[in-house]
Amino acid sequence: MTTPPLIRCAESADTDAILRILSETYEATWKPALCAEAVARFESSARTSAYVRERLAHFAIACIAGEVVGLLDWRDDFIDALHVSPRHQRLGIGAALLHHAEAAIVREGYACVRLETDTFNHQSRAFYGKHGYAEADFYPDEEWHSGFTTVLMSKAL
Repeated sequence: MTTPPLIRCAESADTDAILRILSETYEATWKPALCAEAVARFESSARTSAYVRERLAHFAIACIAGEVVGLLDWRDDFIDALHVSPRHQRLGIGAALLHHAEAAIVREGYACVRLETDTFNHQSRAFYGKHGYAEADFYPDEEWHSGFTTVLMSKAL
């Protein structure tokens, strides 16, 4: 990436862009791995909109040339979400968002950071592994109710 992204706090005007990125990453990553019942259940739930409404004030977003291209949400020592639009992946935006979260977590006094991904998500597992995260535990997925196995990853800061 030639120009680092601007990372800033999300504003209400960013809601549509955040929902777009979450939709793009769902379509590209999770939907192809989900069974038809899980897809129907998720797509009829409006969970994504509710999540964004609830957490918007806590999101950080990455912008390039004024366009929202990535998002980040964390609480305490746990990264809840880090998504980069598929059109902007592999440009260093995810790494910039990850470093942003890690710095904020250190400022809050935590010595370790945690996050979850899924065993099928090899791209995510490789990305976090490249950035020093270790796979700490495996357990049944409770978010998608799809038979996935969740991977807990952690990193000492």
